[in-house]
Amino acid sequence: MDTNIGSLDGCKPTSNDVCCPANVTVSTIQGSVSPTIINSSEATLGRHLARRLVQIGISDVFSVPGDFNLTLLDHLIAEPGLNLIGCCNELNAGYAADGYARSRGVGACVVTFTVGGLSVLNAIAGAYSENLPLICIVGGPNSNDYGTNRILHHTIGLPDFSQELRCFQTVTCYQAVVNNLEDAHEMIDTAISTALKESKPVYISISCNLPAIPHPTFAREPVPFSLSPKLSNKIGLEAAVEAAAEFLNKAVKPVLVGGPKLRVAKACEAFVELADASGYAVAVMPSGKGLVPEHHPHFIGTYWGAVSTAFCAEIVESADAYLFAG
Repeated sequence: MDTNIGSLDGCKPTSNDVCCPANVTVSTIQGSVSPTIINSSEATLGRHLARRLVQIGISDVFSVPGDFNLTLLDHLIAEPGLNLIGCCNELNAGYAADGYARSRGVGACVVTFTVGGLSVLNAIAGAYSENLPLICIVGGPNSNDYGTNRILHHTIGLPDFSQELRCFQTVTCYQAVVNNLEDAHEMIDTAISTALKESKPVYISISCNLPAIPHPTFAREPVPFSLSPKLSNKIGLEAAVEAAAEFLNKAVKPVLVGGPKLRVAKACEAFVELADASGYAVAVMPSGKGLVPEHHPHFIGTYWGAVSTAFCAEIVESADAYLFAG
C-alpha cells in the first residue's frame, strides 16, 4: 500500500496523502423566528412544547391518544409545523420515532400515562441502546391528584404515580415530571437539550390539566438553543493522529471497518473522506449498516465473522492493520 497518512500539520493534502478533517463542529439550533410576543391563546405549555419540537427539526410526531394526553395533542395539532401521525399502539409509535430519529437526527412520540408509557418502554430502551435522541412525551395525571393517594385508571391499581417514572429512569438520560407551570419551561428545555447533547432518549411527563393554561414564561418565542461543541484536547489529538498515521503507513494491507457509533459522533462523512483519501478497503459492522454508502468503490461488504458478506471476512482478517471506527 503506497498511500501515506499525513499528520495534523499537513491539512492541505499533496497527492493521495490523508489529512485531518476540521475538528470543531458547533451545534446551534436557531429559533424559527426572532423573539416576538405571542398572543395569550398560544402562550401555553402545549404550544411551547410544540414550538420546541419544530425548532429542533421535528415535523412529524407519532402518537396514540389516551384521555391523559388529549388536551396536549390538541395543542400539538394546532402547531402548523407539526404533523401528528396516529399509530395502532404505543410500541409502534416508539419504533416509528426510533426510525425517524435515525433518518432525521431526532424523533418524538406521545403516549398516555402508564398503560401507554409501559407499552412504549421497549422501543425507548432500544433507542437508548442505539444512542438515538428520542423525546418520549407522556400525558400524566392531573397535577391536583399528586399526593392524594388516589387510585387512578390507566395504572396497575396502586396509588403510586412514580412507577412509570422509575421504569423510564433506567432507559432514558433525563426525566422531567411537569406538574406545575413555574418550572415547566426550564424542565422541558433541559430535557430536549439533554437528549440532543447525549444522543439518548428522554422522558417528559406533562400533567393532563396543564397544556392549555397560559403562563408568562411561554409569552415569547423560545430562546434558541446553543449546544456547546465537544472539543478534543488538541495536544492529545495530534499525538493520537501521529501514532495512528505511523502505524497505518507501515501496513501493506490495511482495512477500515465502520461501526454504529459513527452516527452518534456525526462522523459518517469524515469516515468516507478517510476512505476516499486513503484508498483502503472499507467494511461495515451489521449494526452500522447504512452508515457507509455501499456503492463506494472501496466497499467490500458487511463484516460479521463467519457470516460476513462473501470474501469480506477473509479480506478483513488477513489484513495486517485495521482501523475500527465507531
